Amino acid sequence: MAKRLLKYIISIIVVSTVIILLFSRKNPEEKFYPRDYPGIMESGVIKAVTEYNALSFYIFKGETYGFDYEILSAFAKEKGLKLEMTPEMSFEKRIKGVIEGRYDMIALGTATTSQLKDSILFTNPFAIGKQILIQRNDEDNRIDSPLELAGKTIHIIKDSPALMRINNLMDEIGDSIYIEEITDYGPEQLLAMVSAGDIDYAVCDERTANMYIRRFKNLNLNTNISFNQFYSWGINRNAPMLLDSINCWLEKYIKTKEYKDLYNKYFKRNY
Repeated sequence: MAKRLLKYIISIIVVSTVIILLFSRKNPEEKFYPRDYPGIMESGVIKAVTEYNALSFYIFKGETYGFDYEILSAFAKEKGLKLEMTPEMSFEKRIKGVIEGRYDMIALGTATTSQLKDSILFTNPFAIGKQILIQRNDEDNRIDSPLELAGKTIHIIKDSPALMRINNLMDEIGDSIYIEEITDYGPEQLLAMVSAGDIDYAVCDERTANMYIRRFKNLNLNTNISFNQFYSWGINRNAPMLLDSINCWLEKYIKTKEYKDLYNKYFKRNY
């Protein structure tokens, strides 16, 4: 009887130990590796990251739309690939995700600055735009020239290409501009914060701001912060064949009626 009880106790201990080990074992972190075009074609899936907004990528009544989404969808369809598009509001996380190989590319019009060229490759540009000042239509506080930003506080998205331009602007005017970087927010939220009076000034991309201006009638978008800049998609630096493939395809695609109709659909409707 004692032996049987001992065996029973040992069995319980063994089973309990196994269960504890199974449930306490940490799941290994998923590892990502940069892929070039052959690896993407072999998998049958191209993975892109973008921003959820009314210009690049959004969902309406169960259907997916967006300028960048529709262009990349056309590329994927022609190449026989499935497109996986992930929205990420953080500019910093988008860049990091591509560098780490979590995503193959950034499908979002991104200003091609020299600083970013050290981190990612850029496709041939397919759009032009400027960084502009977002402010309220308040005659007492309105800024009509970037020179008037001296001593002012402006808000930008963390690690935005606008940061380099503002730093250069400080050198040009010989005075300080106080910068508050916003994390996990997109341009729409910045416009809403200025409109509501939570902040006074913000800087963002002209093309995106114009998509939302009808919602915020009290905003002024007439002050340019930068000259025209080229906008491109970002590619992992270890994927030169993917870059060449997209560039060759874009060169032909932007000459088509399909692209012209798509461009007018997103960039002419608010002007």
